[in-house]
Amino acid sequence: MKAVACSVVIAVLSLLVSRPGFGQSQPPAAATGAHSSSMEEDAGRIGAGVKLSTLGGGAEVALRVTERTNVRAGFNVITYSRGFNKDGINYNGQLNFKSFEAHYDVFPWAKSFHISGGVLVYAADPITATASVPGNQSFTLGGVDFVSDPANPVTGNGKIVFNRAAPTVTFGFGNLVPRSENKHFSIPVEFGVAFQGSPKATLGLTGSVCDPTGLNCRLVASDPTVQNQIISEQNKINNSMSFFKVYPIISVGFGYKF
Repeated sequence: MKAVACSVVIAVLSLLVSRPGFGQSQPPAAATGAHSSSMEEDAGRIGAGVKLSTLGGGAEVALRVTERTNVRAGFNVITYSRGFNKDGINYNGQLNFKSFEAHYDVFPWAKSFHISGGVLVYAADPITATASVPGNQSFTLGGVDFVSDPANPVTGNGKIVFNRAAPTVTFGFGNLVPRSENKHFSIPVEFGVAFQGSPKATLGLTGSVCDPTGLNCRLVASDPTVQNQIISEQNKINNSMSFFKVYPIISVGFGYKF
């Protein structure tokens, strides 16, 4: 996933370096207007910043392509753990958002307002959990009651994933590469969404289950009734999270133009 962001940066660097006159001295301006234009061209082509967003804490770099467009690339990280109980099953859940992003920014009026299209790439499974049911404890799968076998208690793992790559649409104010020669600092603010697709939950259990009376114990892996109820439980989770297929993006940051 790192290759996505790196490829964008390398491509834009190549574009800028190959532009006529980049990095070369310019002939004297014939008029004040031409001199002002030259100063704008030399006002700085790269900026970097840090930010806090609904995707976590992150950093990004922006490269000026034209007077009204930039290319940005960055990464975000957010981690959070929480234990909870659902239907008699103890879960230890971990939120682990690690993502890379790339954007093409358009400044229609050559001011701070911009509209951006881009892509968000998840570098790891966003939501994972471990599951356990102590022996002799009852629990429910897909509406059917079971008892965890005290001789071989139920344990397992689960995860919720989205599409690995998600297109994004954002808008906001602020520019990591201000066009003014004397302006170096910026405070970008951005709003938008990532179209990450409907979440998909998977739940894998091992151990043995018994009837609600504590009798007729059998292995989870070989019992078709238990396997069907695991699928039913996954479907229930997926349905309850269907609204999450569009992820909101809100961010505020601090940048510096070099």
